[in-house]
Amino acid sequence: MYRVITIEREFGSGAAQIGAELAKRLGWKLWDHALTEEIAKLAKVDCSAVKDCEERLDSTFHRLAKVFWRGSYERSMATSGTEIFDADCMVQIGQQVMEEAAAAGNCVIVGRGAPYFLRDRADTFSVFLYAPRVEKIRRLRELGKSQKEAEELVDTVDRERMEFIKHYFGADWPTRCLYHMMINTAIGDENVIFTILETMRQLEPRPAVV
Repeated sequence: MYRVITIEREFGSGAAQIGAELAKRLGWKLWDHALTEEIAKLAKVDCSAVKDCEERLDSTFHRLAKVFWRGSYERSMATSGTEIFDADCMVQIGQQVMEEAAAAGNCVIVGRGAPYFLRDRADTFSVFLYAPRVEKIRRLRELGKSQKEAEELVDTVDRERMEFIKHYFGADWPTRCLYHMMINTAIGDENVIFTILETMRQLEPRPAVV
């Protein structure tokens, strides 16, 4: 029986809205912004620090600075008991939160590498959402982005996600074998939601007839 839905997505494909509606219809917990908040709480940092690290690698400068900090300067200082919050910390804590959420069940998790962390769970149904570039820009414009900003986001965010997945999981993004289905959201949110729920129902393991 499926108790978890993970939604991976291209930026601008409408996954946040679709994930929220799925959770609402199922009466399940939505882990989207709540996931960011929980990671921030456990790391004892502001939510903005988590958002800066989500599904993107630290800048080259930051990675070099971290190596320098850990490798030399810190040796001459008393240990403060705190760590710099970066993508490595975000991934480590994020995995913990997602595994606990999946163990509790009845939840929808949007992004953050969830299909990779939960890939061995038989009770997890994984979906990848994508859309044509023009559709993604249209959706972002409806959310208040300017044409220029929407185009820049569509052209850059997914590239950062590719680098993130390659670095932390050694995989190409999207990793098609992880998903039960991949859906073009240009067919409309209602059709996407219906297709996900109906496919889950069809694939749901049924008890053997004695």
